[in-house]
Amino acid sequence: MVSSKKRKSLRGALIIAGCTVAGTLACLAVSLAFTWYTSRHLSDEALRQGLFNATVLPIILAGPLFLYISGLTRQLIIANRRLAIIAATDSLTAVLNRGAFSARVDGWLAALGGDEAENTGALLVIDADHFKKINDEYGHMQGDEALKVIARAIQSAVRSRDWVGRLGGEEFGVFLPGASTRSAEEIAERVRTSVSSVAFSPKGKKVPLSVSVGCTTFVKPVDFSEVFRIADEQLYRAKSAGRNRVVSAHLRPGWASSVAPVLH
Repeated sequence: MVSSKKRKSLRGALIIAGCTVAGTLACLAVSLAFTWYTSRHLSDEALRQGLFNATVLPIILAGPLFLYISGLTRQLIIANRRLAIIAATDSLTAVLNRGAFSARVDGWLAALGGDEAENTGALLVIDADHFKKINDEYGHMQGDEALKVIARAIQSAVRSRDWVGRLGGEEFGVFLPGASTRSAEEIAERVRTSVSSVAFSPKGKKVPLSVSVGCTTFVKPVDFSEVFRIADEQLYRAKSAGRNRVVSAHLRPGWASSVAPVLH
């Protein structure tokens, strides 16, 4: 099976080849048309020689030139894509940074879909439990390592179409497009279990990790700031209830904070 990297490389080579051939043929057509128009009154021998020269020169000159330009253009496109990825990625955990995460969610919420799966979703706000203790006892380098471990555990527990972002400090966000209340709660619990089961041993000492999760499910149209506020309130309830748990709520029109959350 051809790897994704090889397929992209082959596709890039075909694009460069196509641009080179198309550009060269365009130059060839212009050269032949101009030569014929300006030399049509000459003798047949002179016209043939002129057309021959008009064929050879574009191939010799335009071919390599278009190949070079196409290659440079593709390199520039790849570089711009890499820069866009870097700009959207948290440098420590390799998930989306807060700005990119919020922008993606805002864009999704702003687009009303044609069916239920395109209008329902959920937001998880996840916070590492007792994280300050890790920094204080083992140092900030080990704290950074713990964040990397937690980020990988979260990514392993969500679906391929879900978005994971670092919201700041030890807080992460997961957006679940199309998720129902039941599936969102299942994924949130899977995240919690995944983090609890990872191995983290700073300075050779095994230290348990856990997260508290606030979950909000919704049906569009809704505003991201409101969805985040409700999810953050559920996170606070999870922390107050003893940490290492999931608390969820469904956002409805006229939602009030007094509505009883669901604890797991």
